[in-house]
Amino acid sequence: MVAGARINDFMDGARAAAEEILENISGGRKVLVVSHMDADGISAAGIIGKALLRAEADFCIRIERWMDERTIGEALHYSGGEALLIFTDMGSGYLDILRVRAGDRRVIVLDHHQPIGTPSESFMQVNPHLFGIDGSRDISSAGISYLVAKFMGKDNVDLAYLAVVGALGDLQDKYEGRALGGVNEIIVKDAVETGYLSVETDLLFFGRETRPIHKALAYTTSPYIPGISGEEDKSLAFLSGLNIELKRNDRWRALRDLSQDEKRRLFSALHDYLVSKGFRSEVAMSLLGTVYILAKEEPWTPLRDAREFALLLNATGRMGTTGLGVAICMGDRGRSYEDALRVLENYRQIITKYLRWLNENPERIEEWENIYVLHGEKDIDEKAISTISTIISMSLPRVEKPLIAYSLVSDEGTIKISARTTDSTARMGLNLGEIIRIAAERCSGIGGGHDIAAGAQVPYNQRNLFLKYVNSLVGEYMARIKKDGG
Repeated sequence: MVAGARINDFMDGARAAAEEILENISGGRKVLVVSHMDADGISAAGIIGKALLRAEADFCIRIERWMDERTIGEALHYSGGEALLIFTDMGSGYLDILRVRAGDRRVIVLDHHQPIGTPSESFMQVNPHLFGIDGSRDISSAGISYLVAKFMGKDNVDLAYLAVVGALGDLQDKYEGRALGGVNEIIVKDAVETGYLSVETDLLFFGRETRPIHKALAYTTSPYIPGISGEEDKSLAFLSGLNIELKRNDRWRALRDLSQDEKRRLFSALHDYLVSKGFRSEVAMSLLGTVYILAKEEPWTPLRDAREFALLLNATGRMGTTGLGVAICMGDRGRSYEDALRVLENYRQIITKYLRWLNENPERIEEWENIYVLHGEKDIDEKAISTISTIISMSLPRVEKPLIAYSLVSDEGTIKISARTTDSTARMGLNLGEIIRIAAERCSGIGGGHDIAAGAQVPYNQRNLFLKYVNSLVGEYMARIKKDGG
């Protein structure tokens, strides 16, 4: 936890929100939960939804791709404008808009993004940044929602594992060994003590629990491994060259079946391979880290590994099937789960296709003076640009330069921007969320986020001006950092 963090005050805020929700439920008031469509937002909605269900509330959950005038307007008019509104994983970045539209309406915001604007006095905002806690590393919106749910009822401690899923989906595993830290440690402890979670160190392959080892390697895209990611035959050849036994008793082996010696040899070979392809050593090291296993989920399923669970939720959000993700978080392991598996496979293929396309069209990633720009235009679907930017940002040669990726949202005449920088650059003092917000507002758009990751929506005809503003603002930030000895 960072110095100056007021953890007790933060907990008091979560407790107050829980009491407010329970009071509204007991008064017979309907509740509307509005959340973001990524893994953290869906996890947060699922946690609050489960807590509301147990409290016998009359409630509805809506998942949105971003907050805008339409989202706010529809929420305010739900149930004749009489419902209690709870925003999870969104809201803090649009406080001025909310204040103007909602007036003195009672609104609860459970969000971990940097607050922007002045909230109405009638708002109850539980946000870690208000208490000196880093919302990009130490707790996600799913974690905030879990703490509120825990104060709503002690039985809700069994939802801690979902907050772990949300935090991993939001890439908060930034502590040593790709571990969760800060307030997330408290949540991990709850999940372990309830028997829902076990923690160990291992290779971080997609499908480590479910896939034959060559497929797990081929499906791994974080980091993207040129010539191996998306290439099952080449993955198979790579493993065969290491004399790793792929089958035993006519059954394909998964990563979980490999010996420690086999894992060491595999990691060493992948490290050397990535370095030979021009990747930094730390990118290769990201293949090894802390693994969070959901002990009560069935072995050999994507829900067993918390990161894979998060990817499944993210896939349902990006593919427009958010109801499946929420249903799974609330306990559905039947039809919704089976449908989500198909969505996940489709999404994985789409991401691999885009990564392969970028590998074949490197000119789409331009290096500017202070930033990299990924011109997705209409060639990369806006639903995938966030995932693509996260993966690509790990393999850029100049780590101090943020990546600004964008895709065209053709039916709205806008671009969706996804910006990423490294943890080390953000810790030096670069605040990407602030930069993106300022540049977006100068171009008739809206934006914000975290110091390490941010997003925006800007009119398409303003894209070049937006990028120039970002490039200039990053340069100004870095100049101040160097002047101050950062």
